Amino acid sequence: MTIRATNQARVIPLRPFPAPPGPAPAREPLWRDLVGDVLRGERLAQERTLKDVADAGRISMAYLSEVERGRKEASSEVLAAAAQALGLSLADVLALAQGELIRLSGARSRSLGAGRSGQAGRPAGPGAGLMGTVRLAA
Repeated sequence: MTIRATNQARVIPLRPFPAPPGPAPAREPLWRDLVGDVLRGERLAQERTLKDVADAGRISMAYLSEVERGRKEASSEVLAAAAQALGLSLADVLALAQGELIRLSGARSRSLGAGRSGQAGRPAGPGAGLMGTVRLAA
């Protein structure tokens, strides 16, 4: 082995390889994003400030902001405190988030089914075509 060959390092790219051309695959919505959107939407609908709700729920204003933006995965205690500060129950917040998840997942599964060929009669995505109610325990 030559000196030149021993001095060569394996190069690892810092950026991922470019995505193949075409539409990007749809991403499942994250629960923390849905819950954060529900909390922020309810707060804004009540025309309340972040500080007001954070103080009422005894939550750090910075932390509540992170939860609303989907940056933090809040515990059930924090979610219950934020819900109560907004005059809601934890079940109300989770039900609203569930409705949004169903709406987004339904749109996603319909869009996935539109581009498939030769798969008639098969559900378009996880849970697609199922009839019934999804219940979440709080």
